[in-house]
Amino acid sequence: MKPIRYNGINHLAMVTRDMDATIRFWRDLLGMPLVVAMGRPGYRHYFFSISGTDAIAFFEWPDAAPVDEKDHGVPVRGPVVFDHVSFSLEGADDLWELKARLEAAGFWASEVIDHGFIWSLYSFDPNGIPIEFSYPLPDVDVRRRPRLVDPHPSAVTLEGPDPVGHVWPHPGTPIPEDEKRVYPGEGEKLKDPRALWKR
Repeated sequence: MKPIRYNGINHLAMVTRDMDATIRFWRDLLGMPLVVAMGRPGYRHYFFSISGTDAIAFFEWPDAAPVDEKDHGVPVRGPVVFDHVSFSLEGADDLWELKARLEAAGFWASEVIDHGFIWSLYSFDPNGIPIEFSYPLPDVDVRRRPRLVDPHPSAVTLEGPDPVGHVWPHPGTPIPEDEKRVYPGEGEKLKDPRALWKR
Protein backbone atom coordinates (compact mmCIF):
# COMPACT_ATOMS: atom_id res chain seq x y z
CA MET A 1 0.00 0.00 0.00
CA LYS A 2 1.09 3.57 -0.70
CA PRO A 3 2.24 5.24 2.55
CA ILE A 4 0.09 8.07 3.91
CA ARG A 5 2.09 11.25 4.59
CA TYR A 6 1.02 12.74 7.92
CA ASN A 7 2.40 16.11 9.03
CA GLY A 8 0.78 16.64 12.43
CA ILE A 9 -2.63 16.90 14.07
CA ASN A 10 -4.68 19.32 11.98
CA HIS A 11 -6.96 19.92 14.95
CA LEU A 12 -8.39 18.32 18.04
CA ALA A 13 -12.11 19.06 18.44
CA MET A 14 -13.19 19.74 22.02
CA VAL A 15 -16.36 21.08 23.66
CA THR A 16 -16.88 24.17 25.79
CA ARG A 17 -19.93 25.61 27.51
CA ASP A 18 -18.30 29.07 27.61
CA MET A 19 -16.36 30.22 24.56
CA ASP A 20 -15.27 33.50 26.16
CA ALA A 21 -13.60 31.68 29.09
CA THR A 22 -12.05 29.28 26.57
CA ILE A 23 -10.64 32.17 24.51
CA ARG A 24 -9.23 33.81 27.62
CA PHE A 25 -7.43 30.58 28.58
CA TRP A 26 -6.17 29.26 25.23
CA ARG A 27 -5.46 32.57 23.46
CA ASP A 28 -4.62 34.95 26.28
CA LEU A 29 -3.05 32.71 28.95
CA LEU A 30 -1.43 29.97 26.83
CA GLY A 31 -0.66 32.28 23.87
CA MET A 32 -2.30 30.26 21.08
CA PRO A 33 -3.71 32.65 18.42
CA LEU A 34 -7.42 32.40 17.60
CA VAL A 35 -7.29 31.76 13.84
CA VAL A 36 -10.87 30.80 12.93
CA ALA A 37 -14.06 32.00 14.60
CA MET A 38 -17.14 30.74 12.81
CA GLY A 39 -20.71 30.25 13.87
CA ARG A 40 -24.37 31.08 13.62
CA PRO A 41 -27.07 31.58 16.27
CA GLY A 42 -26.72 28.78 18.84
CA TYR A 43 -23.45 27.45 17.35
CA ARG A 44 -19.80 28.43 17.49
CA HIS A 45 -16.71 26.59 16.22
CA TYR A 46 -13.38 28.28 17.03
CA PHE A 47 -9.81 27.20 16.23
CA PHE A 48 -6.59 28.09 18.09
CA SER A 49 -3.19 27.63 16.41
CA ILE A 50 -0.71 25.43 18.30
CA SER A 51 1.97 25.43 15.60
CA GLY A 52 2.33 25.82 11.84
CA THR A 53 0.40 22.58 11.26
CA ASP A 54 -1.52 21.86 14.48
CA ALA A 55 -4.61 23.41 16.09
CA ILE A 56 -7.17 22.84 18.82
CA ALA A 57 -10.81 23.63 18.12
CA PHE A 58 -13.83 24.09 20.35
CA PHE A 59 -17.54 23.72 19.71
CA GLU A 60 -19.56 25.90 22.07
CA TRP A 61 -22.49 23.85 23.36
CA PRO A 62 -24.02 25.83 26.28
CA ASP A 63 -26.19 22.88 27.38
CA ALA A 64 -23.29 20.42 27.68
CA ALA A 65 -22.88 19.09 31.21
CA PRO A 66 -19.56 19.76 32.94
CA VAL A 67 -17.24 16.78 33.18
CA ASP A 68 -16.00 15.24 36.41
CA GLU A 69 -12.32 15.93 37.01
CA LYS A 70 -10.24 12.97 35.86
CA ASP A 71 -6.56 12.74 36.72
CA HIS A 72 -4.19 12.28 33.79
CA GLY A 73 -3.34 8.63 33.08
CA VAL A 74 -5.40 7.17 35.95
CA PRO A 75 -7.65 4.27 34.83
CA VAL A 76 -11.42 4.68 35.10
CA ARG A 77 -14.42 2.33 34.88
CA GLY A 78 -17.30 2.87 32.53
CA PRO A 79 -17.54 4.72 29.22
CA VAL A 80 -14.45 6.69 28.28
CA VAL A 81 -12.71 7.66 25.02
CA PHE A 82 -10.24 10.35 26.05
CA ASP A 83 -7.61 10.76 28.76
CA HIS A 84 -5.62 13.93 28.07
CA VAL A 85 -3.90 15.89 25.33
CA SER A 86 -0.22 16.86 25.38
CA PHE A 87 1.29 19.89 23.67
CA SER A 88 4.94 19.75 22.61
CA LEU A 89 7.21 22.60 23.66
CA GLU A 90 10.38 23.92 22.02
CA GLY A 91 12.38 24.41 25.20
CA ALA A 92 12.57 23.16 28.78
CA ASP A 93 12.18 26.71 30.14
CA ASP A 94 8.72 26.85 28.53
CA LEU A 95 7.55 24.33 31.15
CA TRP A 96 8.39 26.64 34.03
CA GLU A 97 6.99 29.68 32.23
CA LEU A 98 3.68 27.86 31.73
CA LYS A 99 3.67 26.65 35.35
CA ALA A 100 4.13 30.25 36.56
CA ARG A 101 1.39 31.57 34.23
CA LEU A 102 -1.11 28.88 35.20
CA GLU A 103 -0.54 29.27 38.92
CA ALA A 104 -0.67 33.10 38.74
CA ALA A 105 -4.04 32.78 36.96
CA GLY A 106 -5.38 30.43 39.68
CA PHE A 107 -5.10 27.15 37.75
CA TRP A 108 -3.58 24.03 39.28
CA ALA A 109 -0.26 23.00 37.71
CA SER A 110 1.70 19.87 38.58
CA GLU A 111 5.38 19.61 39.24
CA VAL A 112 7.54 18.93 36.17
CA ILE A 113 7.80 15.15 35.71
CA ASP A 114 10.63 13.27 33.93
CA HIS A 115 9.17 10.48 31.74
CA GLY A 116 12.52 9.40 30.28
CA PHE A 117 11.90 10.83 26.81
CA ILE A 118 9.87 13.93 27.74
CA TRP A 119 9.54 16.28 30.72
CA SER A 120 5.89 17.07 31.40
CA LEU A 121 3.70 19.58 33.23
CA TYR A 122 0.01 18.77 33.83
CA SER A 123 -3.03 21.02 34.30
CA PHE A 124 -6.72 21.44 33.35
CA ASP A 125 -8.38 24.04 31.14
CA PRO A 126 -11.56 25.87 32.32
CA ASN A 127 -13.68 23.14 30.67
CA GLY A 128 -12.07 20.42 32.80
CA ILE A 129 -10.02 19.10 29.87
CA PRO A 130 -6.87 17.40 31.21
CA ILE A 131 -3.88 18.93 29.43
CA GLU A 132 -0.16 18.22 29.44
CA PHE A 133 2.77 20.26 28.17
CA SER A 134 5.79 18.19 27.13
CA TYR A 135 9.38 19.05 26.35
CA PRO A 136 10.96 16.23 24.23
CA LEU A 137 14.43 15.38 25.54
CA PRO A 138 16.89 15.92 22.67
CA ASP A 139 19.06 12.91 23.52
CA VAL A 140 16.13 10.41 23.50
CA ASP A 141 14.47 10.56 20.07
CA VAL A 142 11.82 7.83 20.24
CA ARG A 143 10.61 8.58 16.71
CA ARG A 144 14.03 7.75 15.23
CA ARG A 145 14.83 5.01 17.75
CA PRO A 146 11.59 3.53 19.18
CA ARG A 147 11.78 1.79 22.57
CA LEU A 148 10.01 -1.32 23.90
CA VAL A 149 10.01 -1.45 27.70
CA ASP A 150 6.65 -3.19 28.34
CA PRO A 151 7.59 -6.42 30.20
CA HIS A 152 4.48 -8.19 28.85
CA PRO A 153 3.93 -6.98 25.26
CA SER A 154 1.23 -8.55 23.09
CA ALA A 155 2.07 -10.53 19.96
CA VAL A 156 0.88 -7.60 17.83
CA THR A 157 3.24 -5.26 19.72
CA LEU A 158 6.15 -7.64 19.11
CA GLU A 159 5.64 -7.25 15.34
CA GLY A 160 7.59 -4.00 15.70
CA PRO A 161 7.11 -0.24 15.42
CA ASP A 162 6.53 0.01 11.66
CA PRO A 163 3.16 -0.45 9.91
CA VAL A 164 2.38 -4.03 8.88
CA GLY A 165 0.90 -3.96 5.39
CA HIS A 166 -0.79 -7.34 5.08
CA VAL A 167 -3.34 -7.13 7.93
CA TRP A 168 -5.92 -4.95 6.15
CA PRO A 169 -7.42 -5.44 2.67
CA HIS A 170 -5.70 -3.58 -0.16
CA PRO A 171 -7.92 -0.72 -1.44
CA GLY A 172 -7.53 -1.85 -5.05
CA THR A 173 -8.13 0.73 -7.78
CA PRO A 174 -7.49 4.35 -6.74
CA ILE A 175 -10.50 6.68 -6.78
CA PRO A 176 -10.75 8.16 -10.31
CA GLU A 177 -10.06 11.89 -10.66
CA ASP A 178 -13.60 12.63 -11.90
CA GLU A 179 -15.04 11.10 -8.69
CA LYS A 180 -12.94 13.22 -6.32
CA ARG A 181 -15.46 15.80 -5.12
CA VAL A 182 -15.29 18.24 -2.21
CA TYR A 183 -18.65 19.39 -0.87
CA PRO A 184 -19.25 22.84 0.69
CA GLY A 185 -19.35 23.12 4.47
CA GLU A 186 -19.48 25.78 7.18
CA GLY A 187 -16.06 27.12 6.16
CA GLU A 188 -17.24 28.52 2.82
CA LYS A 189 -17.66 31.86 4.65
CA LEU A 190 -13.90 31.94 5.34
CA LYS A 191 -13.24 32.67 1.66
CA ASP A 192 -14.91 36.09 1.96
CA PRO A 193 -12.10 38.73 2.18
CA ARG A 194 -14.26 40.74 4.62
CA ALA A 195 -13.81 37.90 7.15
CA LEU A 196 -10.20 38.87 7.90
CA TRP A 197 -9.34 40.29 11.33
CA LYS A 198 -7.41 43.54 11.28
CA ARG A 199 -3.99 43.12 12.93
